[in-house]
Amino acid sequence: MIHVVLFEPEIPPNTGNVMRLCANTGARLSLIHPLGFEINDKQLRRAGMDYRDVADVKEYQNFDEFLAIEKPNRVFGFSRFANNNYAQISYEDGDALVFGPETRGLPADLMQLLPEQQRILIPMKEGNRSLNLSNSVAVAVYEAWRQHDFKW
Repeated sequence: MIHVVLFEPEIPPNTGNVMRLCANTGARLSLIHPLGFEINDKQLRRAGMDYRDVADVKEYQNFDEFLAIEKPNRVFGFSRFANNNYAQISYEDGDALVFGPETRGLPADLMQLLPEQQRILIPMKEGNRSLNLSNSVAVAVYEAWRQHDFKW
C-alpha cells in the first residue's frame, strides 16, 4: 500500500477527489492539520462522492505525528522546484507521497529534510506554474500502482 499525504490541504473538492482516488486504488490518505475546511464539509462530501466511508483516511495534527505513527518506508515530497521525475522513481510498498497545500506547496523546511533523490517533480511545459493538487496526486498514485501491476 502507498500512503498519500496531503499536508495542510486547503480546498475541500481537491481533498474529496483525492479521497475518491484513494478509495479506488487502495492507497491510504493521510491529512496533516491544519485543514482549510471541516472534514464534514459539504463540498468535500460532494467531491468525494461519499467515499469517506470506504476510503482509508487518517488525520494527524502535524507531519511528525504522521511519521511517528505510520513509519513510512520512504517519504517523497512533490514540488515544482524538485529535479527528480516522478516516472523514474521505483516506488515501494509503504512509501509516502507528500503533497503540499494548493496555494503554496510544501514548505522549504520540510523539503530540506528529504534527501535530494526523494524530492519529486511532475514535469510540465516550461513557464507553467502548477498542476491541480488532485490531478498531481492521481498522476503519482497511478504510476506507483502501475509499477505494482495495479495491486497493493
